[in-house]
Amino acid sequence: MANSYDLIIIGGGPAGLSAAIYGGRAKLKTLVIDKGGIGGLVNTTREIVNYPGYAQISGPDLMNEFKKHADTFGVEFLKGEVVRADFSQAEKKIVLKKGQEFFGKAVILACGSEPRLLNIPGEKRLRGMGVAYCATCDAEFFEGDEVVVVGSGDQAIEEGMFIAKFARKVTVIVLHEEGILDCNKVSGERALNHEKMAFIWNSTIEEVLGEENVEAVKIKNLKTGLTSELSCQGVFFFVGMVPSTGYLKDSGLEMDKRGYIPANDLMKSNLEGVYAVGDNRVKYLRQVVSAAGDGATAAVAAERYIEELNDFNRNVMQSEKRVLLLFFNAQDNESLNYCSALEKSTKEDGLDCKIVSVDMATKKNLAEKYAVKSIPSVLVLDKGMESHRFEGLEVLTCTQWKSILTN
Repeated sequence: MANSYDLIIIGGGPAGLSAAIYGGRAKLKTLVIDKGGIGGLVNTTREIVNYPGYAQISGPDLMNEFKKHADTFGVEFLKGEVVRADFSQAEKKIVLKKGQEFFGKAVILACGSEPRLLNIPGEKRLRGMGVAYCATCDAEFFEGDEVVVVGSGDQAIEEGMFIAKFARKVTVIVLHEEGILDCNKVSGERALNHEKMAFIWNSTIEEVLGEENVEAVKIKNLKTGLTSELSCQGVFFFVGMVPSTGYLKDSGLEMDKRGYIPANDLMKSNLEGVYAVGDNRVKYLRQVVSAAGDGATAAVAAERYIEELNDFNRNVMQSEKRVLLLFFNAQDNESLNYCSALEKSTKEDGLDCKIVSVDMATKKNLAEKYAVKSIPSVLVLDKGMESHRFEGLEVLTCTQWKSILTN
């Protein structure tokens, strides 16, 4: 099939690139699709000081190292925006904005997240005219200006200190009581002692003011309810992130109310062969190091899934012999006894068939594919096509099997 791959990775941030490295190293035909620059949001981070092995490195430099590593394993990269995904078939279909279609045996979702908007008056209207969300991208445009930063997490405080290298003054608007920040202690102490940074506590921003460019912000004190205006030439918003999973809305993929994807310890989603890694999945820590770990785990899990899929195609779908596809439950004694009786029955009578056992506990999607409602169940397949089906605990006699398998 044209544009067919073993592994398709959507997103080229640290999680996606790590998955690409492991996928390529496993000799999987691997494609990374990314709508922006390779590296994702990490490319907007000027300084990283907590990635193991690097006392200090910029986000773009670290992501470039990831990309070069993936290149050594023959990973393919494509710039494009995914607008739709169909996971209903064995070959999962990915559709791009320009209409291209790509097919993969397994898909890793590493599409990350994007800045959350406050949607206050003036925010959208003045975006790019003083309203910004990326310090690395835009800080230099505010040389000698007064800038407001909204937020108090790691990103807000660390990016605020970077902005202070260019701006004359950086004022941080904080929801909490004086001295309380949501960032790590080291960055917090540095920011509180920074000569060019000031803090307005117990407050939020209500409006961005200005005609053609940002001229001021309206600030509300949460304790007193009073509002005031602060003159500035730029406003940087760092108030959280939202997952970039909108295109997955009708894919059958399970997501929480915020759009994050639940995944187990193997990064598996609720759909067979579909994995979620990095900032778009439900998780405790969203850092480069944890994203890289996610990607490695998912790629190894995907490799094993693809191996099992290939084995199933060879042993079942392409088998010259008739196949008895046996669905059972390894935790149920009656089900196990059924398996033993079936194997004994076919062997003693010398029937020319192959038994392939499927444990329902680990192959739920395969059971759904064949619409298996109860266990144990036996499907008789001839070159992949079902000819007979038997459900329940009654073991067929040798005569019945002979009648079916010799016709």
